[in-house]
Amino acid sequence: MPFYENVFIARQDISSAQIESIADTMVALIEESGGRLARREYWGVRSLAYRMKKNKKGHYILLNFETPSATVQEMERQLRLNEDILRFMTIRTDDLPEEPSVVMASRSERTRYRDRPERNEDRAPRREASSAPEKAPEPAAENTPATASEGENA
Repeated sequence: MPFYENVFIARQDISSAQIESIADTMVALIEESGGRLARREYWGVRSLAYRMKKNKKGHYILLNFETPSATVQEMERQLRLNEDILRFMTIRTDDLPEEPSVVMASRSERTRYRDRPERNEDRAPRREASSAPEKAPEPAAENTPATASEGENA
């Protein structure tokens, strides 16, 4: 059976009991078809990148599971019919991770997910924003006074 990852966002104003009942419905559907749930995470109420159906925040739930594709289609159909669900996304994955996701990992564990250096390492020092770009120094003028008789023979 293929592996899947599903994240769905529910409206902010519903209770945590309603969120759990929606997630329980999805898990029951997976297990009825002979599938296996590997990970279920509640990420909490998070801000949305943009307003969806007049909502600025939503409850995020992650499910990692193994099930036939017909079950995924039925699960998505039920999510589409539920008015409390703002968005959902189901993707097929190569493996079935059971460790905590990046969102749930503690800050010390998150560093292993990043391939980039820390913010202040390997960075040139900042210039002052108020200073104008520096100009190259002008060559010094010779100290010989220019006189009218300089070019004449005396």
